Amino acid sequence: MALAVDANKNPLRRKREDGKDNEDVGVKRDKTEPTRLESCLDQPMDSDSIHEVIKYIASPLPAKHYDGDTTEPISCGLQTLDELLSWKLSEANLFNVAGVPLALREPPLASCPRRTLVSHDMMGGYLDDRFVQGTSSEAPYSFYHWQYIDIFNYFSHNLVTIPPAVWTNAAHKHGVTVIGTFITEWTDGATMCESFLKDEESYRAVADKLLQISYSYGFDGWLINIENPLSEAAVKNTPLFLRYLTDQMHERVSGSMILWYDSVIESGQLKWQNELNQSNKMYFDACDGFFTNYNWTEHNLELMRDYSEIQGRWADVYVGVDVFARGDVVGGKFETNKSLELIRKHNFSAAIFAPGWVYETHDDKTEFCKNQDKFWALLSDYLYIHRPTSSLPFISSFCQGFGKAIYCRGQHETRRSWFNLTAQEVQPLYYHRELEGQGWLRSRGCTEDAWNGGSSLLLEGLLPASETSPVCAKIFSLHVPLLSNTLLVLVYKVSAGTTVSVELKTTDGSTHMDITDDKLTSVSPSLLQEGHPLLSHFSQLCENSDPDGWLVRFWQLELGSCALREVSLSIQKNEELQGTPFSCRVGEIMLLDVANLQAPSDQVQGLCIYDVVWLRGASNSLDSSSPILHLNATLRWQYPTKLVRYFRVYWRHLRGPNPRIPSGQLVLVGRAYSDLFRVTELAVPEPPGLLELVVEPVIKNGFSVPESHWGRRTLSYSEDIKQ
Repeated sequence: MALAVDANKNPLRRKREDGKDNEDVGVKRDKTEPTRLESCLDQPMDSDSIHEVIKYIASPLPAKHYDGDTTEPISCGLQTLDELLSWKLSEANLFNVAGVPLALREPPLASCPRRTLVSHDMMGGYLDDRFVQGTSSEAPYSFYHWQYIDIFNYFSHNLVTIPPAVWTNAAHKHGVTVIGTFITEWTDGATMCESFLKDEESYRAVADKLLQISYSYGFDGWLINIENPLSEAAVKNTPLFLRYLTDQMHERVSGSMILWYDSVIESGQLKWQNELNQSNKMYFDACDGFFTNYNWTEHNLELMRDYSEIQGRWADVYVGVDVFARGDVVGGKFETNKSLELIRKHNFSAAIFAPGWVYETHDDKTEFCKNQDKFWALLSDYLYIHRPTSSLPFISSFCQGFGKAIYCRGQHETRRSWFNLTAQEVQPLYYHRELEGQGWLRSRGCTEDAWNGGSSLLLEGLLPASETSPVCAKIFSLHVPLLSNTLLVLVYKVSAGTTVSVELKTTDGSTHMDITDDKLTSVSPSLLQEGHPLLSHFSQLCENSDPDGWLVRFWQLELGSCALREVSLSIQKNEELQGTPFSCRVGEIMLLDVANLQAPSDQVQGLCIYDVVWLRGASNSLDSSSPILHLNATLRWQYPTKLVRYFRVYWRHLRGPNPRIPSGQLVLVGRAYSDLFRVTELAVPEPPGLLELVVEPVIKNGFSVPESHWGRRTLSYSEDIKQ
């Protein structure tokens, strides 16, 4: 199968920490000119402070990577062939490098008989999601049904569409492959194709740049979409270009994928076929898969099913479905399930194009989640759940990457709307199902309250009066190998008269294949009682905070060698309350290795400050109309990011012109989800001044990091007397 890497080769994983590996992909770096990061690392570490002379000059940062008004880092694509061919690693946007590697999953993508691809084409792309560190959007578009899809394609009409890192991070946590888009269109596209497909040297140069971009930014491949006629010479070189790009991607990027869109046929004519056939098979043979146009009928599917040249590669044919239902199509909109029913009937993969329809075409954006849940629920019978694979610790607070506030251990950290998909944690199963006796159960995300992040999982429903047995609410389908002694922590709130217990299903630890429910072992662990030594030890390691109505319960699992496959909650109401609604808000689930319940010993190292830009901005104070001084700067540090959920970045004023004014308290600037953060529009006192920037690691399991282990750096600043 084309999706599998050559069995005779050892696939190379990305090694972005290794400069030699980058050079090996054909990247040429000018060694005589230091990068901004290298300049940062040249800062003297034997001193805790650096000095800045304030100069009000135009920002020296690249406009395509930083917002011109705020210097916030942003994601973008490439517009021209010259821009692509001149792309250099040394000029790459460090903020757009995905920090999350592609998680393993069960079953592996290459073993899926029928896959689901989502092509995210919405309003030209690069909207709220272009802000790498998030934005304060009150009603953003988000995606959280990752368990249903296998491949995510970020689509726009740029020549080169580079997926924003926030999308790659969220997808990779769930084992979902991410691909960008290379598209040529119309007359300009034809001109570009004639240029780069004229000979081997030219098409290899383009392929090498696409490889370098994917490798450097941390995503997994490309959709190649040539929607313009090709000359005889160009069409001859197109399969060679595809094969070279596919082979190079497979060699350099583990789990990579190149797909071809149904457009040009073997004669070079732009003629959509709405199927894979002899006219376009030459492109299919040269890459990993084929994405059909949308105007197919069941007859097209029947022809493909019987087409002998596809034998063994049905899963590599992704039948396109336009959710907007443009043209003569089957289904679409809230009837997209009709398309999926036919596609699955004939055993093909599906490519769902523009599911952002549920957001774009509905005026009331506050109903977005409701509409999105409805859309995916209608498709659920034709989708296949894959399990993300994780080693311990496994932790999720169900954050969907947006919210009305940010919470930390049940308390408000900020009280404003926000959106940042990198903050999204491993998502649970979302569903609505009917129970016997007119009962029902629904699982959904809810931003009204949370334990960590911006949302919690709300289980709500009605247990019928005629049924006294508990209802089982499945939360996760996953694959987590357990160690001999595992601690399960559940944080939740539950309606009065309702009891909650944990139900687990496991399988033999050596099993890596998809298995049926009847081969799983049900486990009902015992609840640890207050005063248990393990609870006391855990509490000492965690931050002290008021749970504010949240219940925190612990279970110990001593199961030997096995893997956890399902996590469910058993919900039961008191007998006299049967037939009344119930709700259970789940704030967090943690699975921890008891042997590693210890305080982190690592310290934040090498905090440095660079790319400083000073601006004058409007005052927020009613007492002053004078422009105030704003600091904008990039912070970088070293810390094992696999341990952390995020970093808190603070600042405080140490002193100013008046020495009688005491130093200020730490003030939260924001959250960083990697070891890189851009401070923007930070209002600071007039010069001369001295301030401190501080980085606190927040560990995934909630254990406190002592302040002595935080990163600190002071910055003094003064006016440029020459101005």
